[in-house]
Amino acid sequence: MKENKVKFIVIGFGHIGARHAELIQQNLNCELLGVVELENKVPENLKHWLSLEDCFKALIMISEPIVASICLPNGLHAQVAIECLKNRMHVLIEKPMCLSRADGERLIKCAKEFDRQIFVVKQNRYSPSVKWMKEMVETETIGKILYVGMNCFWNRDERYYKEGAWRGTLELDGGTLFTQFSHFIDILYWVFGDIKNIQAKFSNLSHGTQISFEDTGLVNFEFVKGGMGSINYTTSVWDKNLESSMIVIGEKGSFKIGGQYMNTIDYCHVANYTMPDFETNVEANQYGAFSGSAANHNFVFENVVNALQGSEPIAANANEGLMVVDIIERIYQFRGLN
Repeated sequence: MKENKVKFIVIGFGHIGARHAELIQQNLNCELLGVVELENKVPENLKHWLSLEDCFKALIMISEPIVASICLPNGLHAQVAIECLKNRMHVLIEKPMCLSRADGERLIKCAKEFDRQIFVVKQNRYSPSVKWMKEMVETETIGKILYVGMNCFWNRDERYYKEGAWRGTLELDGGTLFTQFSHFIDILYWVFGDIKNIQAKFSNLSHGTQISFEDTGLVNFEFVKGGMGSINYTTSVWDKNLESSMIVIGEKGSFKIGGQYMNTIDYCHVANYTMPDFETNVEANQYGAFSGSAANHNFVFENVVNALQGSEPIAANANEGLMVVDIIERIYQFRGLN
């Protein structure tokens, strides 16, 4: 155990905020100072503030850096993160970092001004299947990338949207690519780089007035580094998630990572390559009747501790978080045209 524990507060105590608090308490190098929460019930054993102002006042005498773990509706991420940065806190922001490139640039500028760090939760990067895919591409084992197809077919129905009034609203939710699939957009960017020449179509096929945006989208594009790609997604699958997958076709072969959360390697046929024997499957985060993406948040907190104590770089920094937001924003420029 390191001598100086990294101190945290958790802002927002829904499903994911409770998960953050649990993992902070389990990590011997972390200390949970308390939770900021207005609506949801907080366990009696945790220090609880009803507002950011009360929290800032209570912690003003603490000289060591504090990390604010922000687990609020998407549309509040930027505003709350900036308030924390101005109060000399580092911030760990759940996906998406924000809902616009402009807000992301404001966040980065504020962090530089107050000499604080921004960490973005991208826990799916730690899945063995995803790390394997990145290595296959970076080492050019599969050769030049010709095509990448990303498919995300999930269930989000009335059970999901009735749990929170912010869900389904354009202002606080932002859309399906922000709330459900930004983790996979991040993987696409992290492994294959930026995209260009985007074309997209969207529709709300099954959610009626529950949402103010699409539940289904078809996206085509080219990679800046070369090759073509597509994203096909929906939250209209009945009852439970079907899959999240990437099919990669290169000069020297092809492979598919799949499962519900890109957590398995389903196919690999590559010239002069033998698959290593390793465990790929990981558990999913559980949100009541629904499951989310990979349950790798423990690695995120380990990275925050190690980065602040100088032993490793930030695994998912603000610039990477900004690029994911930028890609989604560029895809969504077509939303009003359909």
